Parts: sequence; C-alpha cells; structure tokens
Amino acid sequence: MRKTARYASLAVSGLLALSSLTACANDAASSSSGASSKGDGKGTKVKIMVGGLDKVIYMPAMLTQRLGYFDSEGLDVELLSEPAGVQAETALVSGQVQGAVGFYDHTLDLQTKGKSVESVVQFSHAPGEVEVVSTQKSGDITSPKDFKGRKLGITGLGSSTDFLTKYLAVKNGVKVSEFTPVAVGAGPTFISAMQKGAIDAGMTTDPTVATLLDKKAGKVLLDMRTPEGSQQALGGPYPSSSLYMQTDWVNGHKDTVQKLVNAFVKTLKWMSTHSAADIAAKMPADYSQGNKTLYAQAIKSTLPMFTKDGVMPAGGPETVEKVLKAFNPNIKNAKVDLSKTYTTEFVDAVK
Repeated sequence: MRKTARYASLAVSGLLALSSLTACANDAASSSSGASSKGDGKGTKVKIMVGGLDKVIYMPAMLTQRLGYFDSEGLDVELLSEPAGVQAETALVSGQVQGAVGFYDHTLDLQTKGKSVESVVQFSHAPGEVEVVSTQKSGDITSPKDFKGRKLGITGLGSSTDFLTKYLAVKNGVKVSEFTPVAVGAGPTFISAMQKGAIDAGMTTDPTVATLLDKKAGKVLLDMRTPEGSQQALGGPYPSSSLYMQTDWVNGHKDTVQKLVNAFVKTLKWMSTHSAADIAAKMPADYSQGNKTLYAQAIKSTLPMFTKDGVMPAGGPETVEKVLKAFNPNIKNAKVDLSKTYTTEFVDAVK
C-alpha cells in the first residue's frame, strides 16, 4: 500500500517572536512561479517556506519550480527560504505560509504541543545528513562516543540536526548535558565555524559537506545520505525532507494540495531518471558557488536519499518516533498518533 509522510516541526514557543519572524519571512530569499490569478483553481497562490532553498536535501522545491511543474498544475507558488527547518515550521504554524519543506520528524513534536500538522508528500527515506568532524579533531573524535565535552554544530536549536545529534549521543552513551550544541546554520557560516574551531564536529548537508571535504577542513564521521547509512546510524529508514502543512488547511484545500503533490511527485520521478549533472544544470546558477563540478558531485552523493514516488517508507514513522523518544521528554512521555502525522491520500491519487 502506498503511503506518504506527514511530519511537521518543533518547538514553536521561545523560538522567534512573531514580529521578528515576520521580518525574517519578508527578508527571506524567495522565488515565484509565473502564474498570477488567485482562487482555488488556475493560478492558485501558495506560499511555501523552505528550510534552506539551496540545500540539496530540499532540492525538489526549487527543482519543481524550475521544471515548470507548478505552473503546469495551475499553481502560483512562492518559495521562501530560512536557514533552518525549524524556522520553516514556525512560519507555517504562525500562518505566514501554507506549506513548509522540512523534516518530517517535527510533526511528532508539534503533535505533543497540540498542533496538528501532516506531511502530504515524502521526498526522502534517509536524513541526507552527514556528521563531519574538523580535520584538526579527527584523531580525537572517531565515533559519537567521543562527543562528550565537545562543541557540536547544528543548524539551529530545535532543528532536525539538533534532534539527530542528540540521538546519536544518547545512543552511544553520551548524555545530552555532556556536550554543547552550537547553532551555526549551514553553508559559509558552518564552514567558517569549523575552520575557526568554534565547533569540533557538526551535522550538515550538501553542498556544505562537499565544500568542507574539498577544502580539507573536515572529514566524514557518519554518512546518512543513503538508506543504508540511515539503517546503520538510526536503525531504520528515516523519512526526512517532505512537504508538510496544517491539517485544517489541507482538509479545506484538497484540490490545491493534490496539485502540489502531483507536481512534486513528477519532480521526484524526473530526478530518478536524470543524472546529477542534468539536475545541477536546472538549478539556479548561484547554487554552485562557482564550482559546477563540485555542486554536481554534492547532488550525486545525496540522490540516494530521495524517494521516486513521494511514498512514506514502511517503518519510517516508527524509526522517527524511536529516535525522538530517546532524548525528547515531551515525546517520551506522550502518546503520539503516528497516523495523524502523514497522509497517503494525495500520493495515492497521483496518476
């Protein structure tokens, strides 16, 4: 039976005041498809916040727009960008946007806070994340068992990199209180933090990983860009990047949601039949940061994480719940209804 993921995001309270969030959303990089009219038919306007438009793990968002699939579904989609998935989730819950592209795991945490958010199409069956250790510390940090006393880079507090880092530590006998998470974002800020010794190791994605390795500033400690890597590190498939939306909005705009899912599934199928170089050529030129070969390599390394059809991997929600329960007291002490964190309705209806 085909399934699709639904997971939203995490700590809303104490993350950003609504006023500052509004400013961030207004200042965020954005890109819009060409349709113009409004309403729940041709040219329907939809705003989607992405936890980093230039991150390869969220590539289907921009690629769908570049391939013209939003337009062909009669949608006017505006893509906004925030540096961390948790900020995309906050924008969604505050009502600034109709959808968020981020990690599915946030939906569980939000459910324990009384927020009903669901994934409507699952882009991935692995995290796409890599734990990188700085070259200077590579002799001292050879596994998560060595996280004790270390400064570990994450995109943001309460982000999925924060979640996964905590899980890897706890799984390997290191308490959450025994290391220091440092919010350093991704891209240049992450790379700078590692080069300057502000972090000893950290979790990030491509193209940041490819750049770190190219600069010889870091070495791979754990690679979760493939289903095999996810199985080894987390004990099963870990559905990560997805399109998630507030359940009430989904139920009230099913035609629009179906069109969005149609477009994204078409993109996932296109990705599965084209090379990394083909995909890189479709993306905005500045995403390669002047090195097209390295950018294509970053895409190639990450491609195994993506599904071909938007379907939730069997056992994926259970793996995510197990990971979060290991360190998150809100989830550990709560009963999570996984069936409400994702829906299969729209992926099942894609022709």
